[in-house]
Amino acid sequence: MAKRIYRSREKKIGGVCGGFAEYFNIDPTIIRLGWAILALVYGTGLLAYLICWIVIPDDPLYR
Repeated sequence: MAKRIYRSREKKIGGVCGGFAEYFNIDPTIIRLGWAILALVYGTGLLAYLICWIVIPDDPLYR
């Protein structure tokens, strides 16, 4: 079975950063800093986060 990305239940806003952190097995703070830098520098971070929030499903194991 292939590894899939899901939004995390350990979330601050939408669980997107937590989901990416679980998928790549790294600290969620690093992912959050990356999203913040993208949002501040290029302006695309916020749009990308919103799209990921809509597209990536919730983790089915925690329902």
